[in-house]
Amino acid sequence: MKQKKITTLFLDIGGVLLTNGWGQMARTKTVAHFKLDKDEVNERHHLTFDTYEEGKLTLTEYLKRVIFYEKRKFSENDFTKFMFNQSIAYPDTIAYFKEIKKRYTLKVIAVSNEGRELNAYRVKKFKLNELFDAFISSSYVHLRKPDMDIFRMASDISQTLPENALFIDDRLMFVQVAQTMGINGIHYEGLEKLKTELKAFVLTSAK
Repeated sequence: MKQKKITTLFLDIGGVLLTNGWGQMARTKTVAHFKLDKDEVNERHHLTFDTYEEGKLTLTEYLKRVIFYEKRKFSENDFTKFMFNQSIAYPDTIAYFKEIKKRYTLKVIAVSNEGRELNAYRVKKFKLNELFDAFISSSYVHLRKPDMDIFRMASDISQTLPENALFIDDRLMFVQVAQTMGINGIHYEGLEKLKTELKAFVLTSAK
């Protein structure tokens, strides 16, 4: 079987390069730290978080709905600082993608669901602009995975045909949606497995 030529990587951030920015584990730890009602926070979060990730709410507005709808003993700044500090990098994975980008002269595009303020913090904190050429973040483009339009936008902005792109995400459904559009996909389940799965592709410069 002929190997497919890949000129562009579409990479998820949370779950691949970093921990999820505001996933279940981060929320659980934060809720416990501030002694909040877990069920109430989770219910409010699920009702409004998609709107925040789509860039239609600021972080302050999101927190007003989920946390500060009543008076608290802590400030928004205290909460936000703790929230952001839950992000942890996977340095080996970041270094690996930087290395193959350089070796094969690949384009690397972030395709991620992240709120604007959290995304900006993570990009700066972990120097993700040293890896990515562009950020197709849900809060910037007002689209969230698995909406197919976010993948079309990534292809258009990177000027990459679907068959020459490889999407890597820790959410299987997102990978499957990208594949229905002709984009190659790998379900990320760890760095060592990824290295093996990449052998099925030819990584090459678009030039």
